[in-house]
Amino acid sequence: MAELVLALGFVAVIEGLVLALAPLRFEELLEWLRSLDAQVRRTLGLGMVAFGVALIWLAKSVLG
Repeated sequence: MAELVLALGFVAVIEGLVLALAPLRFEELLEWLRSLDAQVRRTLGLGMVAFGVALIWLAKSVLG
């Protein structure tokens, strides 16, 4: 449970840094995402989930 809270904290820090350091680029990213087809956004999201799962697996099995 502590690892989940830690991971959520890391996500919050990264998201906050993006919004704090590059708010205009973030708006451009949102506009670009809006221009994509829903299926493309879904595929992109599933790809990011797979990437996240792979990173978690890597951290757990290789790094400790």
